Amino acid sequence: MNVLYIDIDSLRRDHLGCYGYHRNTSPVIDSLARDGIRFDNVYVSDVPCHPSRTALWSGRHGMKTGVVGHGGTACEPFREGAERAWAGTFYEEGWMRALRDLDYHTTTISSFGERHGCWHWYAGFNEIINPGKAGMENADEVSSLAVDWLKRNGSAKKWFLHVNVWDPHTPYRAPDAFGDPFAGEPLPEWMTKEVFAKSHAGYGPHSPQEPSGFDVEPGGSKYRRMPSPISDMDRVKAWFDGYDTGILYADHHVGLIIDELKRQGLFDQTIIVIGADHGENLGELNVWADHQTADEFTCNVPLVIRWPGADAPRGVNHGLHYHFDWAATLVDRLGGTVPPVWDGRSFAPALQSGQDGGRDFLVLSQGAWAVQRGVRFRLEAADWIMLRTYHDGYKDFGPVALFNLSEDPHEQNDLAASRPDIVAHASQLLEDWRTAMAVSGDNDVDPLVTVMREGGPFHTKGELPAYLKRLRATGRAAAAATLEARHPAPAPRRRSLN
Repeated sequence: MNVLYIDIDSLRRDHLGCYGYHRNTSPVIDSLARDGIRFDNVYVSDVPCHPSRTALWSGRHGMKTGVVGHGGTACEPFREGAERAWAGTFYEEGWMRALRDLDYHTTTISSFGERHGCWHWYAGFNEIINPGKAGMENADEVSSLAVDWLKRNGSAKKWFLHVNVWDPHTPYRAPDAFGDPFAGEPLPEWMTKEVFAKSHAGYGPHSPQEPSGFDVEPGGSKYRRMPSPISDMDRVKAWFDGYDTGILYADHHVGLIIDELKRQGLFDQTIIVIGADHGENLGELNVWADHQTADEFTCNVPLVIRWPGADAPRGVNHGLHYHFDWAATLVDRLGGTVPPVWDGRSFAPALQSGQDGGRDFLVLSQGAWAVQRGVRFRLEAADWIMLRTYHDGYKDFGPVALFNLSEDPHEQNDLAASRPDIVAHASQLLEDWRTAMAVSGDNDVDPLVTVMREGGPFHTKGELPAYLKRLRATGRAAAAATLEARHPAPAPRRRSLN
């Protein structure tokens, strides 16, 4: 059985038809879901891109690998030192090595490693095809490489093919010839004028008045699908339409790859997986079209698997799973051995018996745009997420936030003050997890602390002085005062007299 993993960057699950979205963004993916299994609660352990794929390919949390951010020390793996194996742990006990031990030829079609300088991620691939634009290639450029590869190799060997499509990621650049497929369709119901007005008055990188970072681009955005700033509901709709058009464009090119499998008679000899490196906030927590948090929308990702065969899993799985749990499950179901150093664990026995499997709770980490951990759990017959923020990334975050996702699916009502009992429960889960990670790993350093010691999240370092000026110039002096109070100038470190 071959394996095709289509990895769609920045894809949030609730914008796919198979997850209940009101727009027809994903007809090809929806058809795979109807014939396979859809997972509702798969979460990325470490976000965004660089930490996410490092965790999935290594089977380990960022607290074990050392990779939790996009720059500085904590975007590099921990040094393995004197006990390092011949080719290092990323090769010897990584996901690709586990598949190669099962005689799979492993190939990636992706520019991700180059985009993020994530060189350890290449470990274990037999073949690397880099489209060469560091994530700025469109789906047509990627799908043509995938179809060509299948024409040359589809029937020649047993293979694992990773295909990385970027189109939902900003900037929204689906070709003009693709048109505006959602021009006449409404926004999601939750995005009201009142919700947007509150967002517009707020602050933080990638908020409506600074949708490309900490400022607006001179002359406005050069991408028509994402006008800048986001100043009214028409522009809100343009951003939602731009994101959804990126999904539909990606989905169309997924279909071309699937068509090639069918042409060669490989469709029913191939496990097809649709997933993502992380999701995307589209206004939640006042982050617009970016992935800056350890919350539901950055960390919860779609997972659709079509596994041929009469005994293959079908339907919907509701269990709480990490993304590297499905990698462990794949290895297990294929007859391989999950490396003992992995934090990922197989839920294949649960699938076989028609159960959800899953974990009691999950801990999610963000170290590139904020320093934050999320705790995702179920309690009182409800789904909850608690966010513990150590550095706010100059967003409107207090140290603790709590959301009842069953009643408040877009994280608009922070219950931390009114439910201290739930906060205490989640805090204990987080502390127990941190202790378990430190005890079971080879390194007792928390890499999120490293991010803090080096001045905060990579994408926000050095931005505060200019941003304070912008906030005051745009009528948000109270926000500037809040950020100044949270981030006073650091006192000089005392020097030892010894």
